[in-house]
Amino acid sequence: MTLTTRIPPAPARPAHRDANVLRWLAAYTFSLVGDSVYYMALAWAAARSGSPGQAGLVLAVGAVPRALLMLGGGVVADRFGPRRVVIGSDAARSVIILGMAAALLVTGPQLWLLIVLALVFGAVDAVLLPALGALPPRITGPDELARVQGLKGLAARIANITGAPLGGLAVALGGTAATFAVAGALFAASTALLVRVRIARLDDEGARTRKPPLRDLADGLRYIRGHRLLAPLMLVIAVGELGFAAPLNIGLALLAKERAWGAAGMGWIVAAFGAGAGAASLLLSLRGRIPRAGLVLPLSLLGGTTAIAGLAFAPSVAWAAVAGVFVGLLAGLSGALCGALTQTATEPAYLGRVTAVASLFTMGLAPLGYPLAGAAIGAWGTTPVFLAGAGVCATGAVIGLASGPLRRAELPR
Repeated sequence: MTLTTRIPPAPARPAHRDANVLRWLAAYTFSLVGDSVYYMALAWAAARSGSPGQAGLVLAVGAVPRALLMLGGGVVADRFGPRRVVIGSDAARSVIILGMAAALLVTGPQLWLLIVLALVFGAVDAVLLPALGALPPRITGPDELARVQGLKGLAARIANITGAPLGGLAVALGGTAATFAVAGALFAASTALLVRVRIARLDDEGARTRKPPLRDLADGLRYIRGHRLLAPLMLVIAVGELGFAAPLNIGLALLAKERAWGAAGMGWIVAAFGAGAGAASLLLSLRGRIPRAGLVLPLSLLGGTTAIAGLAFAPSVAWAAVAGVFVGLLAGLSGALCGALTQTATEPAYLGRVTAVASLFTMGLAPLGYPLAGAAIGAWGTTPVFLAGAGVCATGAVIGLASGPLRRAELPR
């Protein structure tokens, strides 16, 4: 069956000057800040209601439904349309979190209640994330998708800077219930903005919904496997994220402890990483397009690999911060190009399922390497683990360079 699609024409203005894109960006930013405030509230409530181990369980348990249901979330996004799914998911998050705020006023933080909240929130996230990835190609022209990825990166930096302080202030002034209420209000604001975002829709949506869900999922996986560009691109995403996420997220704190740099030293390195990632996002936001994107992607990943290895041998905080800038810059650039190439290469009917696979690699499976990385650092120290992570990232870069279709891929002009 052939699907006809209606893709929005390239806007008269660049994405960063298009009111429709900016409404979506504001909604996305509100949602990200709400996420930060929610996790702050959840962590604080968990710490008050149980032991450190139980608090860690509460924070980790939400990842389980997110990983298990992510592929199904992609099917939902393609069946019902990303706009409808994003609005419904964001509204559901608002209702759930505001309901938790009200419950805490009555019962106080209860461990079982927080576990249920984390599980439900993770399940909703599994539906939300694929739909979020399927929206950008429907709100702007193909030649603006790299710029949109840059704008998304800037929104993430804003959320990182503002979310935690806002959550901490809410906890200090109003307690856990008030902090959940703030998160719920942010999700509600995101929903209100999303309602006003205009998108293109698939013409033959009704015919697609008659397929069994498992067949829809299988069709999406076959589509990726048989695609000359998406198949190697998904492999690069999976391998690169595996080498990057665990060593950096777990190893950085242990590196600072091992070399007596302290919390302040770690803070400088994290800030340097954020500055580099922000610079990559700003570059894409301003330029709107990177020539020879398919070649730049693995080369930037390879450069990030070198910077990760540099962290392993950094003799001081200053040199580690320099390496952190390059890790953030090159990893941010390669990640944004992965997103832009995925969205331009994928037929709109499959965007939700393709995004679900990419999100499963980046947000579902990669965190499973954290315990392994921690155990390896405990046995051999940080340097071997950083070098191993760099080697895995380099493997992802080599896969990208070896793939002719990916190496020759270009973003639309």
